[in-house]
Amino acid sequence: MTTEHPRDAASPRTPGVGTWPKRIAWGAFALFLAAFAVFESQKYGLPTTAAALVFFVLPDLTRLAGVRPPGALYQAMNRIWIPLVVLVAYTFGPILWPPLFTAGLGWLTRIALDRTLGRGLASA
Repeated sequence: MTTEHPRDAASPRTPGVGTWPKRIAWGAFALFLAAFAVFESQKYGLPTTAAALVFFVLPDLTRLAGVRPPGALYQAMNRIWIPLVVLVAYTFGPILWPPLFTAGLGWLTRIALDRTLGRGLASA
């Protein structure tokens, strides 16, 4: 007699199992980033607000331009590392231009919102 764990069975894993904690974490991160972007926009004015909004809709703008998944440009627009590098480089670098920072915040907020809604990277 063998006792087989349900996860070890030949049936595929149930989709959606374990995704709610990740979605909640992404949602909390998106709210934090959005609040931070609003704070920075209030602090530095219209150019920072415009940069945050433009980069928040950037993935949609590239989609309207014809960029479709799973292409390289689509993948680049939806990776968290690129806006995260912009934010870290701005924080520790010699550049003092606040719209660059809020652009990174807007872009990362959009990626976090997409992950919250269950839209991740498309695979080939």
